[in-house]
Amino acid sequence: MHNFINNVNVLARILAIDYGEKRTGIAVTDELQIIASGLTTIATKNIFSFLTEYLKSENVELFIVGEPKQMNNKESESEQFIKPFVEKLSLTFPKIPIKRIDERFTSKMAFQSMIDSGLKKKQRQNKALIDEISATLILQSYLYNK
Repeated sequence: MHNFINNVNVLARILAIDYGEKRTGIAVTDELQIIASGLTTIATKNIFSFLTEYLKSENVELFIVGEPKQMNNKESESEQFIKPFVEKLSLTFPKIPIKRIDERFTSKMAFQSMIDSGLKKKQRQNKALIDEISATLILQSYLYNK
C-alpha cells in the first residue's frame, strides 16, 4: 500500500501514446493508476510541446508507447517512424521511463468499441477519436498485465 501521508509524490499518472505520422492519441491513468481514460488526440508535430505543458501540471511516472507488430510478431512498417520518436522522448524527458506495449489490434478494437457504444457512422469516421481510444486500450492492456 502507498504511504500517502508521508510521501505526497507517490501519486503519479501513467501516460500512453498511440503515435502516428499525422495524429497521436494520448491516454492517462488516474493518479492511483487504476483507470485508463482517453485524454486527447493531437497533431503529431505538436507532441513535444503538448507533453512539456502537460508535465508542468501533472506528475507522470511512466510513458507507455504503442509498438505496432505484424501478425508474425515482426516490426510493422510504421515502427520506422516510432523509434526516432521514442529516442527523442527519452532524451527530452530522461527521468520518465518508457515501456513499449504491443498494439496490434487496438485500432480494430477501438473501432468496434465505437460501434458497441452506439456512435453513429459519422462519429466512427473520426480518426482522432480512434487514436485516442487506441491509446486508452494500450494503457488498459498495460494496467491489466502489470
